[in-house]
Amino acid sequence: MTELSAKRCLPCEGGIKPLNATEAGEMRAKLRDEWQLINDNTAIEATFKFKNYFRTLAFVNALAYIAIQEDHHPDISFTFNTCTIKYWTHAINGLSENDFICAAKADALLGE
Repeated sequence: MTELSAKRCLPCEGGIKPLNATEAGEMRAKLRDEWQLINDNTAIEATFKFKNYFRTLAFVNALAYIAIQEDHHPDISFTFNTCTIKYWTHAINGLSENDFICAAKADALLGE
């Protein structure tokens, strides 16, 4: 378990600055290689491949559980054997530590 995946999200109602490109890059480096900074460093996104629909859907359901527990909700899309996840903090229209915490929790679901 990484340091990030052990953390909990903090409520964000705005009023804070989003992470800058350097900070976002440092946080991204703590995640699996699939995660990419997108939209001028205002979001992170990853696509994961699975063996079959059952495993894909199990992963999606686990992500939904994390989103509810952390009160931080990604955009999730999936097909038979892929799942794409996008995180950003809507209240600040950019990235916060919460996005990377949830991404690390998604990574933890996948194991090593």
